[in-house]
Amino acid sequence: MTAAIETAADAAAGGAEPPRPAGRAGVVLRRFVHNRGALAGGAVLLLLFVLAFAGPLISHWDYTHIDYTALREGPDSRHWWGTNRIGQDVFAQTVRGLQKSLLIGLMVALFSTVLASLAGACAGYFGGWTDRLLMFGIDLLLVFPAFLIIAIISPRLRGGGWIAFVGLLAVFGWMITARVVRSMTLSLKEREFVQAARYMGVGPFRVIWRHILPNVASFLIIDATIAVGGAVMSETALSYFGFGVQSPDVSLGTLIASTTGGAVTYPWMFFFPAGLLIVFVLAVNLAGDGLRDALDPTSGHGRSGTSTAKKTREKKNTEEQGR
Repeated sequence: MTAAIETAADAAAGGAEPPRPAGRAGVVLRRFVHNRGALAGGAVLLLLFVLAFAGPLISHWDYTHIDYTALREGPDSRHWWGTNRIGQDVFAQTVRGLQKSLLIGLMVALFSTVLASLAGACAGYFGGWTDRLLMFGIDLLLVFPAFLIIAIISPRLRGGGWIAFVGLLAVFGWMITARVVRSMTLSLKEREFVQAARYMGVGPFRVIWRHILPNVASFLIIDATIAVGGAVMSETALSYFGFGVQSPDVSLGTLIASTTGGAVTYPWMFFFPAGLLIVFVLAVNLAGDGLRDALDPTSGHGRSGTSTAKKTREKKNTEEQGR
């Protein structure tokens, strides 16, 4: 008993190390986990990715296989989600389409975010003719009707496969983000730590890489998260009109387009890919909102909490004055 008391006293006196404060990543993760909507969105996204990439491994059918004994058959033990009009397994086709749409969304978001961060940071940091030239190009691309241009050019790039389609979507999806990064860079380059790095002779690109981009990383992460959903929707719309992923490959857009006519008569052919698309977009929005609130406490829940507290104080002061 005495030994236990002495051990506790030693720990209290400094024998045990005090717990270290959580870093920024830990704080962001804790805020994200405490947001139920964001946690649900992240869990759904994880399940969708598992379904997209593990689904073909557990299915007995390939998305190109045709079962001539089961044409437009409903879901059963052989075909879990039924078959389409030529006997292809709807589950195999849907998970293949989900996989393709997710890959396109991720790659478009990655390329457009990298391009926007580099162009916006360089325009804001260097200024002068570099800023004017980059902003002229960005404004010019914003004027062009992106959907129409992609619809015209994409048939000419069919030889390049879906990778060429990804590049085409990325080219027209980075301009707004670049303008925001430029405005943030204009403010950051006047900060003391950036000025100190410049006076110490650090090169401009090293300053951008080590001091500018890390300070806009929160915005870029949020923007990239939301851009995945936007890219999937764009791919779906273009594929629906025949300008996206080409046969024999499939995406959610091509599956929805090919089964729209039989949505009422053969609902399993239409509602499985359409339902996954809706679930994915909702999950991305929930996860994006939660990530924004976790990275920026003054947005979203932070603002609503502040507003509620302010209203509570005002109500209390009014009641005290009435008394």
